[in-house]
Amino acid sequence: MNHTNDNLTLMVRNTSRLGNIDQNRETAIKGDATKESDIENALNNQDVVFVAVSGNLPTVATAVINAMERKNIDRLLFITSMGIYNEITNSIGSNGNLEFNPILSSYRKAADIIESTNLNYTIIRPGWFQNSSNVDYEITKKGETFGGHDVTLAGIADLVVNLSHDKNLGSRDSLGINNK
Repeated sequence: MNHTNDNLTLMVRNTSRLGNIDQNRETAIKGDATKESDIENALNNQDVVFVAVSGNLPTVATAVINAMERKNIDRLLFITSMGIYNEITNSIGSNGNLEFNPILSSYRKAADIIESTNLNYTIIRPGWFQNSSNVDYEITKKGETFGGHDVTLAGIADLVVNLSHDKNLGSRDSLGINNK
């Protein structure tokens, strides 16, 4: 992230896939997001935990939560998907809702697990990813109709930075994000 001076610990399965990292403020750790011991190792001296993974999300959510509780870290930002609350309208493509797309059940289960904790969480529900520098996005809250189909990675990154720097922004909420 070139837009902050934050120190980052990046836990990935294969650190070589990260490419060049800024050695002054970024540390890469090899780990498995389903293993609490790997997560605990990555959580040393952390203030905020950001999770953006695929796979068995309920297992990941549980492992992350357990590790965070043991490390006394409160702030969790967790990427799931639009449609987990059946919030997508016909004009955007309601076939992307959980009721029509059972692939989303893992995302919904992870969100339910996170929402049942006492952590200061924000669940982030992006639209379809676009690779563009556009950071003009809108946010919808849980219970509101999703605003659009696509979102840029730059927009998601901007939201994550804002959430990381303001513990009250999106606190204990589930936020949809899409391009304006």
